[in-house]
Amino acid sequence: MKALVCIKPGFLEYTEIPEPPLKAGHAIVRIRNIGICGTDLHAYEGTQPFFDYPRILGHELSGELMDFDDAPGFERGEAVTFLPYLHCGDCIACRVGKTNCCVHLQVCGVHIDGGMADYYSIPSSLLVHSNGLDLADLALVEPMAIGAHGIRRADVQPGEFVLVMGAGPIGLATMEFAKLKGANIIAMDVNSRRLEFCKNVLGISNIIHAGNTDVTEQLSDITQGNMPTVVIDASGNQKAIHSGLNYLAHGGRYILTGLQKDEIMFSHPAFHKKETTLMSSRNATRVDFEYVIQNIVNRKISPRSFITNRVKFKDAAAGFPDWTDPSNHVIKVIVEKE
Repeated sequence: MKALVCIKPGFLEYTEIPEPPLKAGHAIVRIRNIGICGTDLHAYEGTQPFFDYPRILGHELSGELMDFDDAPGFERGEAVTFLPYLHCGDCIACRVGKTNCCVHLQVCGVHIDGGMADYYSIPSSLLVHSNGLDLADLALVEPMAIGAHGIRRADVQPGEFVLVMGAGPIGLATMEFAKLKGANIIAMDVNSRRLEFCKNVLGISNIIHAGNTDVTEQLSDITQGNMPTVVIDASGNQKAIHSGLNYLAHGGRYILTGLQKDEIMFSHPAFHKKETTLMSSRNATRVDFEYVIQNIVNRKISPRSFITNRVKFKDAAAGFPDWTDPSNHVIKVIVEKE
């Protein structure tokens, strides 16, 4: 079968690999739709942490369940997605349900080979029912779940002002789930086209261009001088992360969903005087996946609106240089397999 391998930064290659055999406790999924994530693009650029080459990319996946062992309630041929986070089940995090940050976590397409291939083998315990969603929607559940998990971590309350830095797919998902909690959203990005998307498609009226010199003043005006009680970085940009603390209200929560390679630094007195709560938000759990699917089914969110590009699997390798170029205004790419 064919697989798309990132051999090294800037170089992708289609390769023939063996089809995966059915193993005990595992399932075989015929991959049909693949969402291109920032992780995939950063791996292509050579800026993704926790990454080794060569690697088959892809962890935003949907497909047809071809065969399985020990998957009660599932049927061969049904549409599925799955949690692309292989966890041990025994470590201190797993024992309290935090499988998303397992001590021995292996993320498909990052720590182990991913799903940019014809067929993929995963533990049956990671399968997720479609609940009637089609394959394109199912491939978008994973990035939406990351946004949902960040909002759950932040414990967003109705009426709060929530600043989301970064209007890529994860940031947009974060905004959608903050809206469902009744929060007042402020979107910030350096990309004017993405800010227009926030305003015109997501209905977010408070938008700030991060390149402006008066960001703090704008935030103060929007929040009647109080500043946002929740700031979420979904950009993974070091400058944005360092700036975020300055935008936070006293007593507020600062959540880092985005990821970058280097150290983060800020003034301890500035951090301390606000009694700031600082936390990271990593991946998602089954609870988040099921919450996302429920809200798509109920039409409370529409992740399909994020899709700006569709491409066939055979043309995917050629697309990466364009997708990493901000001037092409890509939000979400879906790779379709025959």
